[in-house]
Amino acid sequence: MRYIALLRGINVGGNTMIKMSELKKMFESLGFKNVATYINSGNLAFDTPKKDEQKLVSKIEEAIEANVGKKVTVMVREQAGIKDILGNNPFDGQFESHKEMHVLFLASPLDPADEQWLAERAPADERFVVVGREIYCHLPMGVADSYLGRGQFEKKLKISVTARNWRTVETLSAL
Repeated sequence: MRYIALLRGINVGGNTMIKMSELKKMFESLGFKNVATYINSGNLAFDTPKKDEQKLVSKIEEAIEANVGKKVTVMVREQAGIKDILGNNPFDGQFESHKEMHVLFLASPLDPADEQWLAERAPADERFVVVGREIYCHLPMGVADSYLGRGQFEKKLKISVTARNWRTVETLSAL
């Protein structure tokens, strides 16, 4: 089974610097096969017999902490699930550039009260749709000054998230 690991907050703004080549070796040492990396922000694809995603998350997070000395939050998805994310985009055809689209990968699904909170507070020019453990974000003005860019999700919803732009999600589906 092919999986995608999304590491939160590495190699961004000088925080938690980990070479992707080191991560690749670490994943291989865990017994994962056909490990591939994409860009320097913590995206890895790997093969392993079908397993519980939460067990994979724990295994990877423990290895990173043991090898790097820092706790890094990891989200794992089956690669087929990444393809589903692309196919289920509620904003398909409604954005001019991949730079307007982002996906938040959540550690766990939002409860209905949190979905309501998000719907009530989203700025008028930003759109968010929750589907399972992902939040699709259409940000026509870009991410830098958006609700997403200001880090409101983790602070207010108290849930671990990691964001990827649409082009990265497209690439991960084929990695």
